[in-house]
Amino acid sequence: MPSHYEIGVIGAGNAAEGIVHGILRNSILLEDRIIASDPNPERRRLFEQRFHVSTTEDNRHLVRESYILLLAIKPQQWREAARDFANLVREDHLVVSIMAGVSTRALEACFPHIKARVVRTMPNLASHVGAGMAGVCSGRYASEADLLRAQRIFEAGGKSVHVEDEALMDAVTAVSGTGPAYYYFFTEALVEAATRIGLTPHYADLLAKQTALGAARMMLESGEKPELLREKVTSPGGTTAAAMASLRDSKVFENIVAGVIAAFNRSRELGA
Repeated sequence: MPSHYEIGVIGAGNAAEGIVHGILRNSILLEDRIIASDPNPERRRLFEQRFHVSTTEDNRHLVRESYILLLAIKPQQWREAARDFANLVREDHLVVSIMAGVSTRALEACFPHIKARVVRTMPNLASHVGAGMAGVCSGRYASEADLLRAQRIFEAGGKSVHVEDEALMDAVTAVSGTGPAYYYFFTEALVEAATRIGLTPHYADLLAKQTALGAARMMLESGEKPELLREKVTSPGGTTAAAMASLRDSKVFENIVAGVIAAFNRSRELGA
């Protein structure tokens, strides 16, 4: 059955916005090959005005008219949403999910009338600026071509890695899916500290953000481990050494590890 749209995005939230931006910015598809659905008219309007793509509030229409179904629904709501259109999913559909915790088996079971071709992914918010990171794994019936097609979508917004063992997808969610929030949180603290010691909010914000960018680029482009780069900055008895001693005394390292584990456990709970 011919499809009018190459990709139908179910759920026009922030994550979907970044993915569509990457697809269009890199000319993976043209605007007339994408449709997005959402119950919120403001989100539909944003997609229409920013990306010039078609939108609808009718998921059934989207499924009928699309080839790739990108499920960007909140994981707590996906079963209810999918019941409305499950019977319309066809053998020629490729179902791509970005829902945290939802396994390929659970998605396949939602469409029992076919051997659903499912690819599970976990992107992150940095896809908005072309610096995203996505973990990608395939279900039982997805082909190698399906996997590559999904990776092409997410690499338009950054990079992707093929996760062969789906059991590791909850760990990917905790590290890179949730990961940007950790860096934003640390930057918030850095800005707050800068203002407390006398810098204006403008300079505090600029210094903290540019420092974060430089540190990230050093890790990526030098190829050196973060602990080695940290040691290069840390002179004995100097200012960085004083900061590191305070952070260790406050158990910041252990608390960050605990936070990532909490995200991992929550991802597993969402898929239960």
